[in-house]
Amino acid sequence: QIIKVYTEDDTSRTLEVPSDITARDVCQLLILKNHYLDDHSWTLFEQLTHAGLGRTIEDHELVMEVQSNWVMEEENKLYFRKNYAKYEFFKNPLSFFPDHMISFPSEPNAAVSHSEILQMFLSSTTYPEIHGYLHAKEQGKKSWKKLYFLLRRSGLYFSTKGTSKEPRHLQFFCEFSNSDMYVSLTGKKISGTPTNYGFCFKPNKSGGTRDLKQLCADDEQSRTCWMTAIRLLKYGMQLYQNYMQPYQGRSGCSPLNITPMRSISENSLVAMDFSGHRSRIIENPTEALSVAVEEGLAWRGRGCLRLNSHGSPIAMSSMGTSIHRSQSWFHHKISREESQRLILQHGLVDGVFLVRDSQSNPKTFVLSLSHGLKIKHFQIVPLEDDGKLFYTLDDGHTRFTDLIQLVEFYQLNKGVLPCKLKHYCARIAL
Repeated sequence: QIIKVYTEDDTSRTLEVPSDITARDVCQLLILKNHYLDDHSWTLFEQLTHAGLGRTIEDHELVMEVQSNWVMEEENKLYFRKNYAKYEFFKNPLSFFPDHMISFPSEPNAAVSHSEILQMFLSSTTYPEIHGYLHAKEQGKKSWKKLYFLLRRSGLYFSTKGTSKEPRHLQFFCEFSNSDMYVSLTGKKISGTPTNYGFCFKPNKSGGTRDLKQLCADDEQSRTCWMTAIRLLKYGMQLYQNYMQPYQGRSGCSPLNITPMRSISENSLVAMDFSGHRSRIIENPTEALSVAVEEGLAWRGRGCLRLNSHGSPIAMSSMGTSIHRSQSWFHHKISREESQRLILQHGLVDGVFLVRDSQSNPKTFVLSLSHGLKIKHFQIVPLEDDGKLFYTLDDGHTRFTDLIQLVEFYQLNKGVLPCKLKHYCARIAL
C-alpha cells in the first residue's frame, strides 16, 4: 500500500507500507528515515481539508482503515508532527478534569483523587460523569442551541429541561463506536461556530458534512475536558497501553523495535574543568552551571571569525542580531494567529513555545508560550546600554546579549514567565 505524509512546510514523503501498519509504526518509520530523536510525542494527524476538520490518529489505529473512509475527490492529508498533549492527561489529570465538570454518581460524598478518576475511566464497571453546557448545531439548520450535556458510558446526552438529569428529560445525542471525533480547524467566522472551540463527530462511512454532529465549547479547558473524556470512554485501556509501550510495534513491523537513537545516556555526561594542569570533574551543580554560562558568554564574545552566506568572514559581534535565525524555535515573519495555530497543533501543554518577529514593532520579538491551556505572548525588547545591544523580557532587570541566551535562561529559570520553556515548536521537513 502507498501513503503520502506531509509536514508543516508542505514537504512530503511517499511510503510503501504493509496494509496492517499502525499510526505509531508510520511515525517510527519516519523517525528512523529522518534520524529524529523519538521523545514519544510524534503523531500522525488526519486533516479533512474540505470540511476544515482534523484529528490526531491514535497510535494503535490502522492507517489504511483511516484512508478507506476518505471521499476520493477530497484533498485530505496525513501530517507527521509533534503533539506534546497526546498523553498529558495521564501525567497531569488535574488540568484536564476540572471539579465543576465531573461528578461520581456511585460516590456522591466521597473525595476522589485524580489518579482514581483515571482508574474509573479505564475501568469497565465505573465511569465518572462529565457535565456542562455546549453549543450544538441543529440538524439541517445553520442555528446553534446552548444545551446542558452529560457524558455517560452509554453515550452523550443533552437535557431537554435546563440542567435536569432525570431520565425522562435526557435525549440521546450520539455514541462513539462507529464515529471519529474531530476538532474544527477553521475560526468561527468561516465555520459559523459561536466560539473558536468547535469539535464534532463524523460517522466512519459518512458521505459528507451533512452527517456531522457538531458541538462547540465556551473555552479551551471545557473542550479539552470533553474530548479527553470521550477518548478515554472510546478506547479505555488501549490508550493506557499506547502510553506505556512507546516502542512496541503492533503490526508485525519487527524492524521498528529499535534501540533509542542516542547510544549514550545523558546521565553519564559530566561537567569537566580543563583550566588547570590536570582536568577535574565538577561535582557541584551550581559551579557547573556558572562555568557553562561563562563558556557560553566567552563563545559569544570572542572575535573569532565566522563565514557569512557568501563565504566571507564576519566578526562574531555582528552576528548578535541574527544568530537566532538558525534556531528551530525561531519563526521569522509569522502572525500572532499563525503562532497560536502552531502551538495548538503541538498541544497546549505548559511550556510549549516559539519566538517570532513582532508585527507591530519591527525592532522587537515576541515569545509565544502555552500555559494553563491558554497561549500568552510576551514582548522581547532590545535595549542599548553603553554602545552594546541587549534583549530583555522584564524591562531590563535581566539582560541577554542575544535571543539564544535568553531562551536558554528561561529553559532553566521561570523568571517573570508563568512557567519554564519546555518544548519548542519547529517546522520540520521530510
